[in-house]
Amino acid sequence: MLGLERLQPGELRGLLLLGRAGQLDLLRLLVVGLRGGVLGAMETGYQRGRIQDESMLYEHRKHDGSLPIVGVNTFLREVVEEPGEVELARATEEEKKSQLARLDDFHARHATAAAAAVRRLQDVATSGGNVFDELMRAARVCSLGQLTAAFFEVGGQYRRNV
Repeated sequence: MLGLERLQPGELRGLLLLGRAGQLDLLRLLVVGLRGGVLGAMETGYQRGRIQDESMLYEHRKHDGSLPIVGVNTFLREVVEEPGEVELARATEEEKKSQLARLDDFHARHATAAAAAVRRLQDVATSGGNVFDELMRAARVCSLGQLTAAFFEVGGQYRRNV
């Protein structure tokens, strides 16, 4: 315990002079003491629960504006005009074919270097190395599709649980 069991009844009379925050702090200390001290509280997840509760309270206050944070939920009101209709731009068939031809040319020019870069990237990913560093090197000779396929081969594809 925290030594609170040795307190005499008259020793808690100063509790009335504490503010609400002080009373809550003392209550939290008593709860931790009743749970078997700090280790007991850790085993039951008391601190983790308190942190989650405080975090949720903070997020709610931030969201509803009762805790103003400049740049997050407090902004200067500006007069914003309604945006006009935006025309959707699509590539023409000629542009699509041109891009695919450039991609085929890129693959042909870097075929041997890309295969080696993909192997190195996969080795680093499976061994727990610095993937970002190797990814930046591989991006010079591999397309986005090649890099994505390499990661899928060693790591699998993410599927949401439903």
